[in-house]
Amino acid sequence: MNLHSSKLRIFRAAAFALCFFVSGFFVSKCFAESGQKNSAADSSEYIRTIAQIFYTLQSRFVEEVDPEVLYKGALDGMMKSLNDPYTVYLDSKDMRSLNDTTEGAFYGVGLSISKRNESSADNPAYVDVISPIEGTPGYKAGIQAGDKLIEINGEPTPEMSMETVLSKLRGPKGEGVEVTVLRGKSVTFKRTLIRDLIEVPTVEFGTLQGKKNLYGYMKLIQFTPDTVPRVHEAIDSFKEKKCSGLIIDLRNNPGGLLDSAAKIGDFFIDEGPIVSTKSRLAYESRSINASADNTIVKDLPIVVLINKGSASASEILSGALKDNHLAYLVGERTYGKGSVQQVMTLKHDDGIKVTMARYYTPSDTNIDKIGIPPDKEITLSPEYTEEQTKAFLKLSEDETIRKYVEGHPDMTEADIAEYAKVLQKDYDLDLRLLRRLVRIEVGRTKDPRLYDLDFDVQLVEAMNVLDQGNFKDLVKGTKTLKELQEEAEAKAEQGDSEAKK
Repeated sequence: MNLHSSKLRIFRAAAFALCFFVSGFFVSKCFAESGQKNSAADSSEYIRTIAQIFYTLQSRFVEEVDPEVLYKGALDGMMKSLNDPYTVYLDSKDMRSLNDTTEGAFYGVGLSISKRNESSADNPAYVDVISPIEGTPGYKAGIQAGDKLIEINGEPTPEMSMETVLSKLRGPKGEGVEVTVLRGKSVTFKRTLIRDLIEVPTVEFGTLQGKKNLYGYMKLIQFTPDTVPRVHEAIDSFKEKKCSGLIIDLRNNPGGLLDSAAKIGDFFIDEGPIVSTKSRLAYESRSINASADNTIVKDLPIVVLINKGSASASEILSGALKDNHLAYLVGERTYGKGSVQQVMTLKHDDGIKVTMARYYTPSDTNIDKIGIPPDKEITLSPEYTEEQTKAFLKLSEDETIRKYVEGHPDMTEADIAEYAKVLQKDYDLDLRLLRRLVRIEVGRTKDPRLYDLDFDVQLVEAMNVLDQGNFKDLVKGTKTLKELQEEAEAKAEQGDSEAKK
């Protein structure tokens, strides 16, 4: 050992520095507040063991080992051991991608995704599509919220890390990436997505004419630092036009910055909590409360549109408005992501993203893995049989609509309706959906529509709710998320007791 004592000290120092940098920030505070007397001693022993293993591999492995490989492997393994899809190690490339997504733009396919760490033969950890970003390659290829990516470029995804998945989906503009998609339980199909510039969108807005009144409509696509001023701009526009109601569209909004969602909630809520976070560490728990000074919308009927692609920050906003009886929710149950992550930059431009807390709505409810149910459930598309799903995929693969539209420029709504009837003879699909698909193809060479009232039954229902004129009574009769969860728990207990009888 004496021959290697100098080298041993160097490697041990490096290993201790690595371990302390990652854990030291947490250890003193965590153990001081957790009340576990032996945890600090146990942790020190584990760190010494890791340092010894680091040195052993460096000095005795059959081939020379790059210390960076051990460093990244150790961090990646620690993150995965927690079995939390949102707690991950991020190398320098991943950190750049994360910053691009949050703040600007990147080259990719335009899919918001999540992935479990733990995979098994019975429950493979496929890549779950939370939502496609409208107008991107993934969206144009017909990939939908709820689909699963089971292969990327022919490689199975269950054993891939989230970072590997992102590195394969993102890349140089114009290059293709092939994905195999699982829809439902058994329908699979392949799509080649050509990477393009994905500009992180924020808010689109306009007006809708109801039966009697004009309504403001704003689609929140993602919560970034730019979302708050854009929402303020939209609300100012609606005030100028004297809109009598507001529709906030959070469908397929995968979330983003918690503070952005809270600030937008503060535009509508006078007082009380908008969202609170709870952690085992006191300094990570906080409550974000509304201030009347920030309220810019009062006594205005609000309908919020949600679906299974609404996640995280969009659930914070919809939950806050629901619990305060300020909005009526229409659509489908949301995704159910009720945790909060923090990103910490390390010394080598890499970092870690860690779940630090869970968030709670104003009624003190966490919706993780549960989601938020709508006050009125309306499904956008009918449930298709396996044969109908195959017909939809065949229509897409044949490029029948694209070829027809290219040969018939300047199609009118009447032309679209007639062609949809022709298509239905060969493809057993709903006429409303066929009109929608033709309309999208026609619109590729024009400015995209903000909404499609012919197809969007959820948006039409939102307008119907506002048109009824009894909004205050309607929203007053809705239940908070706390009441709904307690009701569901009581039913479950009753079912268990009856089963035992």
